[in-house]
Amino acid sequence: MVKSSPFVVFESPEAACKQVASEIAQIIRKRASLGRSTVLGLATGSTPIPLYQELIRLHREENLSFANVVTFNLDEYLGLDRDHPESYWTFMHRNLFDHIDLLPENIHLPSGMVPADEISAHCAGYEAAIVRAGGIDMQILGIGRTGHIGFNEPGTPIDSRTQRVHLNEITRQDAAPAFGGIENVPTQAITMGCGTILAARRIALLAWGEKKAEIVREAIEGIITDRVSASFLQTHRDATYFLDKESASALHL
Repeated sequence: MVKSSPFVVFESPEAACKQVASEIAQIIRKRASLGRSTVLGLATGSTPIPLYQELIRLHREENLSFANVVTFNLDEYLGLDRDHPESYWTFMHRNLFDHIDLLPENIHLPSGMVPADEISAHCAGYEAAIVRAGGIDMQILGIGRTGHIGFNEPGTPIDSRTQRVHLNEITRQDAAPAFGGIENVPTQAITMGCGTILAARRIALLAWGEKKAEIVREAIEGIITDRVSASFLQTHRDATYFLDKESASALHL
């Protein structure tokens, strides 16, 4: 088993995101020149917002087209419809999709409104859609305070696939301000599994701020364990952590 999680430290999140966006642009342009689509795995939350802002800038100022791009989001809260202000569907359109030339039919997110007895089939269908698209070329991740990637909380197996999950209380507490209180935060979600994420050909994990420093250290320098699902990236042949100085401050450089 490979045990390696390369990381790069930047002066700011914006500098890190400029580098990641440049890499994404290179992939999109190269594959477009070959008449092929690019499949991106996307994340939500505050962490990737500077990345999405840079991708929008590249589209507007440097003619980066997303017409040949297919996207799959990591996750969605169960119980939220698309129009809910805190749904990830709304988040992605507000922060990226509404500002680029991505085709609506190429946008994929799990549904938050799947009836309970249809969730397994919905998750299997999501996996099948990724396969039909050719697999994920580049997956963008953040990292939660529990070490989760997607909503894969502690205890999630390394080979898990898209599934319904119960959210850790720490995760719900972190989301509480946006929802106006923890009592309004959903308790479940649908998420790509760890195995789904690790099947991506390239992975970029973004982390900013001192609050992420300790969990970043555990994920990069600690043992590979299902207690910290981000530690599974140590087994991936092409995964890189993009960090600012604060999030890298606990690493033994």
